[in-house]
Amino acid sequence: MASSLVRTLQRVCTLKRNPRALTALAATAPCGARTYGAEPEPLTKSPFDSNIIRILRNEIEYQHEYAPPHQPDTKFNSFTVEDRRSEQVVTIKGKFGECEDIRIEATMFDGCEHVPAYGDDSSGVNVRLHLSLIVDISKGEGENDLEFVCSAWPDSLNVEKVFVLRRGRMAARPYIGPDFRDLSAKVQEKFYEYLDERGVNDELAVFLHEYMMNKDRIELLRWMDSLKSFVER
Repeated sequence: MASSLVRTLQRVCTLKRNPRALTALAATAPCGARTYGAEPEPLTKSPFDSNIIRILRNEIEYQHEYAPPHQPDTKFNSFTVEDRRSEQVVTIKGKFGECEDIRIEATMFDGCEHVPAYGDDSSGVNVRLHLSLIVDISKGEGENDLEFVCSAWPDSLNVEKVFVLRRGRMAARPYIGPDFRDLSAKVQEKFYEYLDERGVNDELAVFLHEYMMNKDRIELLRWMDSLKSFVER
């Protein structure tokens, strides 16, 4: 009798450490027998998990109430915006004339600079957010591209580099020219006019900052919702 009781207690201890075995035992119990766990309740979240879920839920509700994103524009002037969810880069495509294709890859905010702020209510410093742009101008399949590396600020677009991109024949470490600001003022002016004629200008920089501000809110909400869903499972 004692050995039977010991074996029973050992089995109970094993089942407690193995909930699946406990559920299986309950499923095989005869009708009318008093069983526990025949219809197991969902596992209770730990206080730590519950706290994370609560904080994320509150933050999501706050963002939706006080800074709700809107449906983004897919057109800007002659350009079409291609935005893929959960990615940090937006593609913008357009044409100039009959033979030029323009493709722009724009990052989400990837830097900033601090500038003086004025006024009695000011903290003394403002932050200007930065976007990086790669502008490719192509004249047909198999042709070389003219590529511009640009910085987009909230109210202006600056060129950092300009060079010819030789498709399929690019050296491993190509020479891509000097810093754009080291070129003569006349050369800089003409290339800015070249881009402006194709719609790549300060106006585009303003649009992109507004677009990315909205995308940043969209992606933040998606990110928090994904975290919450994972912890809830």
